[in-house]
Amino acid sequence: MTDYSKIDFSPLIAASADEVVTESFVRDVALPSGGTLALITIDNGRDHTRPSTLGPRTLQGLSETLDALSARAAAGEIAAIAITGKPFIFAAGADLSKVSTLATPENARLMAQFGHYVLGKFRSIGVPSFAFVNGLALGGAMEIALNCDYRTLDSSAAALAFPEVFLGIIPGWGGATLVPNLIGIENALEVIVTNPLKNNRMLKPAQALELGLFDQMFGAASFIEQSIVWADRVVSGAEKVSRPHVPGKLERLTKWPVAIKVARDTLRARIGTAAKSPYVALDLLAAAKDGDIERGFEREDEALAELISGDQFAASIYAFDLVQKRAKRPAGAPDKALANPVRKVGVIGAGLMASQFALLFARKLRVPVLITDLDQSRVDKGLDYIRGEIDKLEQKGRLSPDDANQVRALVHGTTDKTEYADCDWVIEAVFEELSVKQQVFAEIEPIISETAVLATNTSSLSVHEIGQNLAHPERLVGFHFFNPVAVMPLIEVVKTPDTDDSTLSTAMVVARKLGKSAVITADRPGFVVNRLLAKVMGEAARALDEGTPMPVVERALAPIGLPMGPFELIDLVGWKVAAHVQDTMVHAFPDRFYASQNLHKLAEVEAPLVKSKHGKIEDLSKAAKKAITLGDHQVSEAEILTRVENELAGEIKIMLDEGVVAAAEDIDLCLILGAGWPFQAGGATPYLDRAGASERVFGATFHQPPVAGHR
Repeated sequence: MTDYSKIDFSPLIAASADEVVTESFVRDVALPSGGTLALITIDNGRDHTRPSTLGPRTLQGLSETLDALSARAAAGEIAAIAITGKPFIFAAGADLSKVSTLATPENARLMAQFGHYVLGKFRSIGVPSFAFVNGLALGGAMEIALNCDYRTLDSSAAALAFPEVFLGIIPGWGGATLVPNLIGIENALEVIVTNPLKNNRMLKPAQALELGLFDQMFGAASFIEQSIVWADRVVSGAEKVSRPHVPGKLERLTKWPVAIKVARDTLRARIGTAAKSPYVALDLLAAAKDGDIERGFEREDEALAELISGDQFAASIYAFDLVQKRAKRPAGAPDKALANPVRKVGVIGAGLMASQFALLFARKLRVPVLITDLDQSRVDKGLDYIRGEIDKLEQKGRLSPDDANQVRALVHGTTDKTEYADCDWVIEAVFEELSVKQQVFAEIEPIISETAVLATNTSSLSVHEIGQNLAHPERLVGFHFFNPVAVMPLIEVVKTPDTDDSTLSTAMVVARKLGKSAVITADRPGFVVNRLLAKVMGEAARALDEGTPMPVVERALAPIGLPMGPFELIDLVGWKVAAHVQDTMVHAFPDRFYASQNLHKLAEVEAPLVKSKHGKIEDLSKAAKKAITLGDHQVSEAEILTRVENELAGEIKIMLDEGVVAAAEDIDLCLILGAGWPFQAGGATPYLDRAGASERVFGATFHQPPVAGHR
């Protein structure tokens, strides 16, 4: 077994000179029944907006603190130790920015080993150790708690999670080994694999307690005090801690391997095999069945050394920074001070998309929202949908009864367009046809105030052309949502040559208040997401038309790690919609895009696909095969992948040259947030650089140096 105490960690510490160090402060607390508890508080000296993180120098300081406490324990000076965090924050885990700069295989292994070495001291310090988790605890912070003998939790803690798999690595300071041996394999699979892959889902305190990750939970008002009293009872023997989720011999022999197999099969069906970290996590969880903690830590060391130094972690950190930083400071956004206040919203239309808009605006802005349509029956149908969705949100506890009543009261429907007169923001959600959109804006513009913003949700039409008959085209902006509206985090904010800074600023501020990330794009066909998805769908349709079996086409793009195959995506957005998008792009760029008549024919077939139980496409249905005409030239998976890579690389280069967005980072942000492109790919451009497509197509790379690992 590895003797961590004999490893030289000085190279790692020396390379971390610029780390924001989280200090370990100790104070003695008298226990009610006698004796002393040494309470460590980890604190980086910043407020709650800058959570404490755990870099090499932080671990070095904690290690020295624990050594001093171990000496005191041996001398009988203390009866227990405990660790807690600064107000509202336990810790946000390892300092990922620091990890990414130290990502050679050697440093990666040292990071894993140093974490095991330091945190392991909580288990061998000579007196009972407690974690008083008083707030946010992610990744390595959760592993600090796991390495302690006992754990209490603040009921108001903002979030608890092991997000590592989401970021292309695994919980490597004990998490992948200790969690399944504490709470059982099925619970461990949920928190270590399933939740991160559900867009990094966090645990609420009550859930974490129920799963068995913590022994006791107390309210925020007197959390530390109650935790100390509870710890005293444990130390004195008055409190017996039971852990019903700890797996027994029978679970290890029977349930464990079955749960791993089911999880592996489900992963393959849902996300394919491109992402490495979920499968490495599964391997570690499977191996943890042996209950050998020290051997488990060695397995974590090797796994982290491999993953941290690989391409997918580098790409994941790039993607994470885009979502966490660039999305919050959008390129090209005017000063927020130029934005006009939005005190009432108008939605033109009452169909499904319009109703989703109305609900979102009412929920997030808490201002009156007006919907209109051609007749009252359509308006009433829209209102019924909105009220039904509010009822569901209330039943799920996502809206309190008071909030639900407020949102219901904010939405109003009518056929009287004069009620738009006092709206500050009016967005259309009508049929995707230029003349229709021009007509509704022509009717509304004379009614609304001079400062009101007009927004269009068009996905493929020219925003400039939609507004070409307006008296004030400067107040028109594209505001392209993605479906489902409440879930998808991206809005493409489309700036025409006429859009003024006040309108653009208002759009960006509204997007932020809606809880969305906004990327400013130029008014070019398809904007960003649909333009690039049209490339993917077009090449898939081309390969099918040539005579390639659909299952081959679906598998071809698996190395990218997309959330679904191209025809699964087409089936999701709708065959008619997909055919329309392809036709639109071919009309705009006839020499660069491909449109298939077979898409139109398949749109007329009631059930064009045969699907697996996981919703994955297995083949065309018999009716679909009869409806379309195919060639006799089958294209290989490798050739389809190369075609898609080359087409994407070429189109993105053109888009950047055209100034559709400010930089390649904005292309990736759009694809990650608007199309679900995987973090481990880094969006499109880092992947295309690594795959060699950028060099093949234009003789350079989008990023210099490319976003890649250190191996």
